[in-house]
Amino acid sequence: MKTPAPKTAKTKHRKPAKQIRPGWDIYFITIAKAVAARATCLRRRYGAVVTRENVIVSTGYNGAPAGMTDCLEVGKCTRKELQIPHGERYELCHSVHAEANAIIRASADELRGSTIYISGVDSDAGECVSEPCMMCKRMILNAAIGKVVYSDGNGSYHVINPQDWLKTRV
Repeated sequence: MKTPAPKTAKTKHRKPAKQIRPGWDIYFITIAKAVAARATCLRRRYGAVVTRENVIVSTGYNGAPAGMTDCLEVGKCTRKELQIPHGERYELCHSVHAEANAIIRASADELRGSTIYISGVDSDAGECVSEPCMMCKRMILNAAIGKVVYSDGNGSYHVINPQDWLKTRV
């Protein structure tokens, strides 16, 4: 007579709940939004994050140069008071752009082939299109940054190869 095989307890194997992780672009654009919270501009707050191989190299936000009184301290924005449209008359602004601040805080080797993420919030309308201005585009090209990701103002983003700007004469 055969002895029956020992009974083994039946175990229900549950697969762990599928964890949804954001992709790298969403992850870093979200960090750029958080960096923007440090901005000192009353009109728009921008944040920039430079990464290389998915590691943060540098961050920057728009604000007055070190040692200069910023718009938050003064309590007014000259461009806003004069109703100057976005993208015009930057010489009246005291702020250094987020992209420029992120670029000047990284070495040339760290910037070469890196990615810069840019996100902004308008004081009146929430998230805004965060495409770099012409001056920042030139700095990004000179820094040899390989990829630009910026908010589209609607909860998504654009991915650009900066070399494409050369085809349209930055």
